[in-house]
Amino acid sequence: MLPQKQAEEAIVPSYNETDHDGKEEDKEASSILSVKSFLWHGGSVYDAWFSCASNQVAQVLLTLPYSFSQLGMLSGILLQLFYGIMGSWTAYLISVLYVEYRARKEKENVSFKNHVIQWFEVLDGLLGPYWKAVGLAFNCTFLLFGSVIQLIACASNIYYINDRLDKRTWTYIFGACCATTVFIPSFHNYRIWSFLGLGMTTYTAWYMTIAALVHGQAEGVSHSAPTKLVLYFTGATNILYTFGGHAVTVEIMHAMWKPQKFKYIYLLATLYVFTLTLPSASAVYWAFGDQLLNHSNAFSLLPKNGWRDAAVILMLIHQFITFGFACTPLYFVWEKVIGMHDTKSICLRAVARLPVVIPIWFLAIIFPFFGPINSAVGALLVSFTVYIIPSLAHMLTYRKASARQNAAEKPPFFLPSWTAMYVVNAFVVVWVLIVGFGFGGWASMTNFVRQVDTFGLFAKCYQCKPPTTPPTQHH
Repeated sequence: MLPQKQAEEAIVPSYNETDHDGKEEDKEASSILSVKSFLWHGGSVYDAWFSCASNQVAQVLLTLPYSFSQLGMLSGILLQLFYGIMGSWTAYLISVLYVEYRARKEKENVSFKNHVIQWFEVLDGLLGPYWKAVGLAFNCTFLLFGSVIQLIACASNIYYINDRLDKRTWTYIFGACCATTVFIPSFHNYRIWSFLGLGMTTYTAWYMTIAALVHGQAEGVSHSAPTKLVLYFTGATNILYTFGGHAVTVEIMHAMWKPQKFKYIYLLATLYVFTLTLPSASAVYWAFGDQLLNHSNAFSLLPKNGWRDAAVILMLIHQFITFGFACTPLYFVWEKVIGMHDTKSICLRAVARLPVVIPIWFLAIIFPFFGPINSAVGALLVSFTVYIIPSLAHMLTYRKASARQNAAEKPPFFLPSWTAMYVVNAFVVVWVLIVGFGFGGWASMTNFVRQVDTFGLFAKCYQCKPPTTPPTQHH
């Protein structure tokens, strides 16, 4: 095996082959005058940071106050910090396994020209076909429902600007709009979208914070959480979902010119995300308290004005971007299944990708439960996809002394022992399996079934105010 430095250097020329040869990369890095390159082609460390930070928090920003009303202020803050750090750790593990996979394949002179490496291929290369099958099943299902959640969020948000149409009708409309993401070839091409998306969530988070503080505490406000175990673990799994948005880590890394530099990017992105999630969730919960238990979307309680409408519109655009982020890996998988992944025509690939959007559209109409669906997805899918599987995969990949000795990436400077890494990974697996999947799965599914019983499948307008009937006039 190559030593660490050689392995890192080996990745760069191989990647240049994927979309550029060496000269083209130098040209692109210096062509700031080229508008197309500046807006469309991204592969730097900064692009990766924007992609991670933008993708990590989208519609979930609006449901975190709802989670605080289930958890209470202290638990809400502590669990955000805990799961944020844990999510950053497992994203680091994924990046290490990707570098290991690339280093091994490059020794075999494998070319990745016109091929985007995905997480299930990393598992296949390092651990074999059974791990590939498990990784593919969990990853695709999570990304499928992640896209469904963005679509539900679009309908939920626009309703607070225009309630002349019900949420189900808005879902039809935004499903058609989000289908246009089939034209975006890969994560290279999200440069400007990632930048704008992060600006949009930043505005929304600080609007929520300031609007809640200006509004002050609602009359008779109470903060009784935590009161029930079901609600507590439902809120906890929504936060687990919040910081488990790295199912697209491998695709983001593959879009980088130097993927080995990704190692700490997710942590830096998470630290920035804390500045958005902690103040906004705390302020809205402080202002409205237990009212949030019946209002999973924070927009429904904030005063209607131009500032709120601007936040709604910006979040709609951002959810379109995040839909693309979640769907793009699914597009890649589908292209590989039907043999279209090597096709260079954007239009042909777009047509081939359309069947992926249809089940997402359909599921968003069946389960329009904005808020509770986040917790269900967090407990049943995120827990395995981005916490348990990466931790187990890292432990098994480096279980042998020879693998550890020839590792492309050695343990990090802050944890320079393989034994310590094993202990941390084992803790992540046990904690998430028991608390996230076990208790979280029970609580979130109980809450989800309650929503189905209350509103029914294909609910026309979930958590909408009942129409007011005009008073009858007596003559």
